[in-house]
Amino acid sequence: MKKTALITGASAGIGKATAAKLAQNGFDIIITGRRERLLRDLGEKLTSQFNVKVLELPFDIRDQAEVFKQIKELPDNWKQIDVLVNNAGLAAGLDKFQDADIDDWETMIDTNVKGLLYISKAVIPLMIKRKRGHIVNISSTAGKEVYFKGNVYCGTKHAVDAINKAMRIDLLEEGIKVTSVSPGLVETEFSLVRFKGDREKAGIPYAGIEPLTGEDVADVIWFALNRPDHVNINEIIVTPKAQANSIYFNREQVIRE
Repeated sequence: MKKTALITGASAGIGKATAAKLAQNGFDIIITGRRERLLRDLGEKLTSQFNVKVLELPFDIRDQAEVFKQIKELPDNWKQIDVLVNNAGLAAGLDKFQDADIDDWETMIDTNVKGLLYISKAVIPLMIKRKRGHIVNISSTAGKEVYFKGNVYCGTKHAVDAINKAMRIDLLEEGIKVTSVSPGLVETEFSLVRFKGDREKAGIPYAGIEPLTGEDVADVIWFALNRPDHVNINEIIVTPKAQANSIYFNREQVIRE
């Protein structure tokens, strides 16, 4: 029987790569994000390339009412969601706590924490009804250690780590799997968003190392999803070879050509 996955933040990066990976493996896909054109382009590509069904839902995950409306109004044939990948997330700014922009804090908290809560709260009842499902929460190595000027971003990812553990406990008797995937440096639009389009600043975190790609993380997500039914991967931390954790890097390796 064909399965269905819902992936948030699917217009680019890890979300886009995960949508492609699951479509490649026969999943019908629900993709969400704010950039409607990118979602449409991805939907068309996945449909033609992998012969799967794709439903694009362009909305802002920070909008609680819209999140619940979109899930409530799903056609019945799309409500049997087997996998939820909570990927939507971002960093905004990189400043000392005392210098940070409160608007950046609000954006990160509303997206990384509250958005994850909203979509999970809307989708989980559909899984409980069927006594099956798998939730994958995309956290970060920033949810394991706090780094200089990371303050609130690290706080949001520590929250995701705690929420993931709580979900695992609370949904245990419902037969629903819960997994956290915590990547280190991944070369996507992440830094470009953090530095508000400044490409020079956005390239600095990746200097001197070969970072992960969205496809690398998608492979890890697929590994967790593809375990036997009795197996749950509670947590995976994945970094580039040149990164030990959120703080320690070896920036002397040869960069790929």
